[in-house]
Amino acid sequence: DQSVAVGTPAADHFVVTEDAIIEIGLTPNRADATSHLGVARDLLAVLKTRGLVAEEVALKVPTPALSPATDTLEIPVTVENEEACPRYAGLTITGVKVGPSPDWLKNRMESIGVRSINNVVDVTNYVLHEMGQPLHAFDADHITGNEVRVKPLPDGTAFVTLDEVERKLTDRDLMICNAEAGMCIAGVFGGLTSGITESSTKVFLESAYFNPVWVRKTAKRFGLNTDASFRFERGIDPNITVAALKRAAEMIVEVAGGSIASGISDTHPEPFPAFDVAITWANVDRMVGASIDREKMQKILQWLEIEVVSVDENGAQLKVPPFKVDVLREIDVIEEILRVYGYNEIEFSSKLTFTPSVSPKPDPEDIRNMICDQLVGQGYTEIMSNSLTRPDYYNANSEWNPAETVHILNPLSSELEGMRQSLIFDALEAMAWNQNRQREDLKYFEFGNVYAKTEKGYKENQRLLILTTGRQAPESWNADDASVDFFGVKGAIEAIFARLGIDRPGVQTSTFQNSTFEYGLEYRITGQWVARVGLLSKELMKRFDLRHAAFVADMDWDRVLKLLKVNKVNFSEIPRFPSVRRDLALLVSQNVEFEQIRQLARKTEKKLLKGVNLFDVYQGKNLEAGKKSYAVSFTFQDANQTLTDKQVDKVMGKMLKNFERELGASLR
Repeated sequence: DQSVAVGTPAADHFVVTEDAIIEIGLTPNRADATSHLGVARDLLAVLKTRGLVAEEVALKVPTPALSPATDTLEIPVTVENEEACPRYAGLTITGVKVGPSPDWLKNRMESIGVRSINNVVDVTNYVLHEMGQPLHAFDADHITGNEVRVKPLPDGTAFVTLDEVERKLTDRDLMICNAEAGMCIAGVFGGLTSGITESSTKVFLESAYFNPVWVRKTAKRFGLNTDASFRFERGIDPNITVAALKRAAEMIVEVAGGSIASGISDTHPEPFPAFDVAITWANVDRMVGASIDREKMQKILQWLEIEVVSVDENGAQLKVPPFKVDVLREIDVIEEILRVYGYNEIEFSSKLTFTPSVSPKPDPEDIRNMICDQLVGQGYTEIMSNSLTRPDYYNANSEWNPAETVHILNPLSSELEGMRQSLIFDALEAMAWNQNRQREDLKYFEFGNVYAKTEKGYKENQRLLILTTGRQAPESWNADDASVDFFGVKGAIEAIFARLGIDRPGVQTSTFQNSTFEYGLEYRITGQWVARVGLLSKELMKRFDLRHAAFVADMDWDRVLKLLKVNKVNFSEIPRFPSVRRDLALLVSQNVEFEQIRQLARKTEKKLLKGVNLFDVYQGKNLEAGKKSYAVSFTFQDANQTLTDKQVDKVMGKMLKNFERELGASLR
């Protein structure tokens, strides 16, 4: 603007206002502080406690007197589900001119990060943040039948929301309806056709108290998170409904013109009762760790608008206002006192006491940490996953029963709706995430709990998962590009058995296959499985978009710990007499496993046989169809004498006969 004098401050020319913006961190339980009024209440209590303001200073709460109705536009309200909507209030305003908000209102909105829409909607947002009461403005001309009904609609009803998305309602979604159809998802999101536009001249203004559970479930079901649902989910003040309605109505008349056209229709004009809570001074002192002046505590409660009904030498009877939805027990009241009094005001004793606890032998934490160190030393990285997961994983996999999934009553999202039955899916998510970021060589392990719902109740136990993919070692000039394989993970499991001293001869193995493993080996002790090792199935590889073969080990850690309780470690001298080794090349059927040979050999000779090892496998040329050759070594030793060839030959003869009879084996 050429007419402006050079040197004029830009702030003066553009009429820029200055403001102070205070940013707070709000914990989920502090529903009473989700407004300027709620924060001011807390600040005033703290300032009085610190002696920074006089005790007679009061909180300034907007209490407008509603102008008399100058027109007649009555829109009756009927609440058909009082559980979902305990209170609903509304009034009408006519002669409204919708347009841009005045600068002062725009500045206030923008200072807290709220986009200005128009003068009517801005007022509802202003009162929302000022008083903590969500409001909604409807175009009264679009309220078919000139009536409002608060009710759920039939399951499967289609409704188009303000973001132009069609959503399928359930019979547990509360709706604000006209005589024919829904207009708004109560407490969550407005409809496409019922809101305020530039052509609106008549407004129906809503102020309500909706059941937090209903709002939360609906908001999570549709994946919607609005300023209104944020407050309704946590619980607002049911006694401020009409006061906020009056405040908003007067502001709309101020900034958008028009006049009040009806009285207030309120479905619950009686105040909602306060919560009765009793506290004892002894419990307060015990929980705080110090004795706070009784009169000081009473004043703090009064400054927080908690009524002190009666006081005696033992404690006090209180009435907690409904807007403090998280203050229902004595311990909650103690927390209110302490946070205002100041945690830093509590002096610590110079004397520290310690009561040692007796850990079980062996200590599960020590055992777990020892195995963690061992796996880290083998190149594995520990991961930690969320216990909440997608139930879809178990619906699409025949290994698990979907009916055993423990579902969350109020899930944060559909992706965190159930408790995990296995550690594998979270680990595969982590593996896919890393592979998508050029991390191809991955070796993971995780200790974590898994959960299931059974006929006898809920079941929880701890597992150890090992998952690996890519190369065995990082790329290097002096290392080959060998990929991880089944035997690497198998070796990690058997190294754990060895480290824990679990009796190897007592561990039985058998092959298996299911929807998770393309093939695998199962370890059993005393008839119960303790670990499974195998190649991840092609179906899961495809589902998680993994580019390389992945090998998995799943260990029931609780069962392993139970085995340690009965495990005894014996020490003996190093044998003075040499061992003897004999080798056999056994021709066996394709379905015979080395484990069968090992078990049969130990069953045949329990005293002298010290080791059985498979050192070569041959299949193919010069062998009969359906046959394979196992080269097996047997190690014998006697602690009291040197074994003779005759003794060893006798044992080898017995074993060979058993191999022929039990396994159909023959010497190659």
